Amino acid sequence: MAAALQAAVFVASYSGLHGLALAASPAAQPPTTAQLEAGRKIYNFRCYYCHGYSGDAQTVATSFLNPPPVDFTRAKAAKFTPEHVVTVLRDGKAGTAMPSFRNTLNETEMAQVAAFVVDEFVRRKAINTLYHTEKNGWPNHGRYQAAFPFATGEIPMTRPWEELNEEQMRGKRLFLNGCVTCHDRGGSREGSYPRNNFSFTPLPKLDAISSASPYALHDMPLKIEGMTALERKGQKLWKDNCAFCHAVDGTGKNWIGSFLEPHARNLRDPVVMDTMTRARLREAIREGLSGTSMPAWKSVLNDKEISALIAYISRAFYPLPE
Repeated sequence: MAAALQAAVFVASYSGLHGLALAASPAAQPPTTAQLEAGRKIYNFRCYYCHGYSGDAQTVATSFLNPPPVDFTRAKAAKFTPEHVVTVLRDGKAGTAMPSFRNTLNETEMAQVAAFVVDEFVRRKAINTLYHTEKNGWPNHGRYQAAFPFATGEIPMTRPWEELNEEQMRGKRLFLNGCVTCHDRGGSREGSYPRNNFSFTPLPKLDAISSASPYALHDMPLKIEGMTALERKGQKLWKDNCAFCHAVDGTGKNWIGSFLEPHARNLRDPVVMDTMTRARLREAIREGLSGTSMPAWKSVLNDKEISALIAYISRAFYPLPE
């Protein structure tokens, strides 16, 4: 309770709200640099893959989540207060893929990340969250300078090698052997690789999988012969709504699936699926799973769409009893 009250005072003091929280601490001040940096650390770990390093939602998630993640840089400061952000973090947002973080973050952490989001993106509209820092394991990031044009889309990945100069060829090789894991990936958009302000230009076929992108192996489209119309509908719904966390191949071994805590469920694992029934799976999809990042989809998918999803899961990943 003490932590919750402290967090409420912290949020209220920063958002300019009045009431009991402010009365409890008349000398309350805006968040300190240390508190904002604590929020930055949480954001960089928990939030960037949907909302983007720069808070502008220019990520792969935005290309297929409906509705898309919020673009904080377009939010109005008068309405998008730290208190509002804390409420969404605590309760999630019905009708979207935004889950509740009630079981993931404590009240102080939610207040810190809310203050950071409002300060960094809503008010100051900073261009990045300083992710590539020595503290985050990126000393001397400037040494990758040659690869930056390919990460930002300034030089499209589709530009033929013979049209690149020596420095650009070096940059492209560097990008494919390192940066591509997070900033791009080949093939379709069903996977989870986040990008920071960058275009969605697909990689050439020969460059689709580099040694630096093992997660992409789980985001390659599955070829399944003889699917029914219901299963085909379920496949599209899977790609549009589920593959971001569970991977195109259902293993959860893609970038985001492996990143989430707990990991996204592997729907091909007999340990998980041997006791799974269609009724249990329907309930999990409709209501979400407490203590995980699995949100409730009942406001996004109707019953017929959930039935199509289950039919596809049973066909593509693990057979389920009727």
